Amino acid sequence: MHSILKIFRASLRHPRADQFGAWSLQPFRTMFIQTQTTPNPNSLKFVPGIQVLDHISTYDFNSIESARISPLARQLFKIEGVTRVFIATDFISVTKDDNEQPWNLLKPDIFACIMDFFSSNQPVILDADSITSNDTIINPDDDETTIMIKELLDTRIRPTVQEDGGDIRFVSFEEGIVKLALQGSCSGCPSSSVTLKNGIENMMQFYVPEVISVEAVDDEISEMQKKVFEETEQELSDGTEKEK
Repeated sequence: MHSILKIFRASLRHPRADQFGAWSLQPFRTMFIQTQTTPNPNSLKFVPGIQVLDHISTYDFNSIESARISPLARQLFKIEGVTRVFIATDFISVTKDDNEQPWNLLKPDIFACIMDFFSSNQPVILDADSITSNDTIINPDDDETTIMIKELLDTRIRPTVQEDGGDIRFVSFEEGIVKLALQGSCSGCPSSSVTLKNGIENMMQFYVPEVISVEAVDDEISEMQKKVFEETEQELSDGTEKEK
């Protein structure tokens, strides 16, 4: 079920006035944000109708600490109930706590947050090269089977998964077992295990007979983001102590 919300820049809820009391004109006076449901009832896909990223990539953040490189994700995490933010080229997926507010109460705040952010002209990602995952790039040491798996992920599996507001990242292929990391709305989705086995595993085995099974593993990129944040916090703390 899809819904389209037209948000006006000069809304009573989020006024923008200059020092003379006049309304200040922003780059986005109106914005059409389309929402799409996903297989995960706690995750919604928000499509702002403009390009979200200026490069082909995806970013998955499971906490405000891990979102240090994304001002947009940090703002979304400030909304009570938001537990995960996934950013792709043309959409944003937001996951909420199962026990928090229903979507009809959360969506207005998320709409306003996205609208305000794009009106501010801030970059969505501060350093696109700092933490990226080129998981399906063909490496010189990849064997023929691994290359086929990566190509299958990019051409047939990943586009379908992204339509549902998530992504799948290749981790490894060893002894017939393909290990994948689930991101965005796929992470924590009640039907993800069924999709993994009945959908992805069956397709992998059909096109690549060497595949025995497909397994989901923890996302190492999210753990890396958290580690980088903790190291940065420690450096700042150490610098403060030295100044004293």
